[in-house]
Amino acid sequence: MKFAWLWVGLLIGCAHSPPPAVEARVESPPAAPARRSVTLSIVGTNDLHGAIDRLPVLAGYVANLRAARAADGGGVVLVDGGDLFQGTLASNLGEGADIVRAYNALGYAAAAVGNHEFDYGPEGPASTVVSAGGDPRGAFKARAQEAKFPFLVANLIDTTTGARIAWPNTPASTMVEVAGIKVGIVGALTESTPYTTLAVNLVGLRITPPASAIVEEAARLRAQGAQVVIAAMHIGTICKDTDHADDASSCDRTAELFKVLADLPRGTVDAVVAGHLHAGVAHQIDGVPVIESFSIGRAFGRIDLEVSLDASLGASVDGHGPGKVTASHVFPPHPLCAGDLDSRDVVPLPAPVAGEACVPGTYEGKPVVPDPAIRRIADEATARARERRSERLGVTLRQPVTRAFTTESAEGDWFADLLLIAHPEAQVSLINVGLIGVDLPAGDLTYGQLFDTDPFDNAYTAVDLTGADLRKLVQTNLQGGGAGFLSWGGLTAKARCKAGALDLQIRIAGKPLRDDAHYKLATSDYVATGGAALMTPLKLPDTAIHLTGEILRDVFAGVLRGWKATPKAVIDPARWSPATGPRIDYVGKRPIACAAK
Repeated sequence: MKFAWLWVGLLIGCAHSPPPAVEARVESPPAAPARRSVTLSIVGTNDLHGAIDRLPVLAGYVANLRAARAADGGGVVLVDGGDLFQGTLASNLGEGADIVRAYNALGYAAAAVGNHEFDYGPEGPASTVVSAGGDPRGAFKARAQEAKFPFLVANLIDTTTGARIAWPNTPASTMVEVAGIKVGIVGALTESTPYTTLAVNLVGLRITPPASAIVEEAARLRAQGAQVVIAAMHIGTICKDTDHADDASSCDRTAELFKVLADLPRGTVDAVVAGHLHAGVAHQIDGVPVIESFSIGRAFGRIDLEVSLDASLGASVDGHGPGKVTASHVFPPHPLCAGDLDSRDVVPLPAPVAGEACVPGTYEGKPVVPDPAIRRIADEATARARERRSERLGVTLRQPVTRAFTTESAEGDWFADLLLIAHPEAQVSLINVGLIGVDLPAGDLTYGQLFDTDPFDNAYTAVDLTGADLRKLVQTNLQGGGAGFLSWGGLTAKARCKAGALDLQIRIAGKPLRDDAHYKLATSDYVATGGAALMTPLKLPDTAIHLTGEILRDVFAGVLRGWKATPKAVIDPARWSPATGPRIDYVGKRPIACAAK
């Protein structure tokens, strides 16, 4: 008991004693753990083809993603896979200058050089050089000098010097720093370019195999400190399924993209932004994340790379320590507007949603708001084209004029006839199906509608050839196949298999073709100078090809304007329907194979 009371007394005494003085302390928050990685979001676009009205909406998506990456310490790398300019009147009137203005405002890091970057030819209205001293790459070089981002191509050689081209702002690669990571970007151009643009604009140039050029340039970038290397290549494939990144079985493995990637040693590049085939790709191919996002601004692609900041995780492929890509995530192509990818055709029909009908929704948790500065650029370009687009040509179509790709079409035959009417000095005309973009609607025809079906500035060209040359062209198109059917004016043919061989009866203006006779063919500069390799087997001398610079679309428009207020002004397209009498009469399907019985 004595000890119990003593204990209670001690407690009471302590309760009444003043507290001992203590030193004031401020608790520091626990130190944040050091970041071990950073996220780089690669946004890829490709094959815009002048669709400038899509860019304000794209900018809204990019702004949201940049804000998300800024919040987590990462960054965004915006890259284009080529073919920026050619394809809309709003872009073509300025030879792509407004597209460059908008890309500058968007903050692109780089763009690949595409085959259609050569379509405009020299600066000015002509698409090919028609006078001495002109530069067949003048328009493209002018756009490159205006760009705040580089146009990249590692595999384009000047045949005079034997070295890579030395044009302004068109290097093989570039280096940018994003979120503290050094990112190298190398560009490559498809080897099919001589057959998919105006070949005459490529005179003096040679395209080397892309893989070897990429390997060499990527090694140089790594040696200069690049921790991540991206390939921007105007080279693609076609995949039917873009929702399963780890399963590329739906992709065309025979396409050029697969060949290039197979030839790259593992670790050469960390990601690819592809283009050219207007298809959707969102896959891991040979261990490399690859995106290609259709065309004309319907969608964009995205790859997220996790990049190590921790030297303890091991050296990157170049041996420089931090900067090793530890993971990647490939996103399916993201439509810019609701409904843009309802059709995933390589050639988009119908065109993407435009203007006020566009509903972009949200991205990275925020509403997508179109960029007002880029909207002004797009609106200015569209306004300049509006008057030209709305011009009525003075003719009315009773019903739509339809196109076809693998068979004869009313639209192709009509254009071939218009070309002969404009140039009666020619006995025959030839229109390749690639010239024809869309059907022409019924009603009063406008210049804008004519442009939409013929958006490429191909020019009228006369070609001197023999009857034997014409026969070879017709026969090759029937038996050699090829995707497109050729449309002829002034020429008819009947093809039948007889005794195991193709019997081909051809008439010019109703008279039998003479193989030894000389004829003048009216066609486009694209066909005449090697496009689609149609004329290549003929081995015609340069003196046989007569370039004019006269845009075919304007040739057609000129004829139609002349019909205004005449009986010809009301046009019945049934007159050109192959169903009422095909110009090329054959049995079965192309390619025709005549087996001996």
